[in-house]
Amino acid sequence: QVQLVESGGGLVQPGGSLRLSCAASGSLFSLYAMGWYRQAPGKQRELVANIISGGSTNYADSVKGRFTISRDNARRTVYLHLNSLKPEDTAVYYCNARYIKIYWGQGTQVTVSS
Repeated sequence: QVQLVESGGGLVQPGGSLRLSCAASGSLFSLYAMGWYRQAPGKQRELVANIISGGSTNYADSVKGRFTISRDNARRTVYLHLNSLKPEDTAVYYCNARYIKIYWGQGTQVTVSS
């Protein structure tokens, strides 16, 4: 069983930045494929970015050039750096781990508003 705990969400003005963190349990963290998803009100959950165990990354077109995903295997943590935030980035952001099974965190709210 893998447990994921997100943190770092909040209210930010358009153009601002945030850093989300997702701390994972389990000694095999370096083998997990990690991802960030988001779900806005009335919309389906969508992939934001993911990073595999080897470090390769993938981003949704809507966040390319603005968001950066990274991982620290020693800390068993994956990060999502959100820059140049827009109101349409407002959503609950969920951390996801894939290793044999799929695991989800509880989510953290990001609100972009002036």
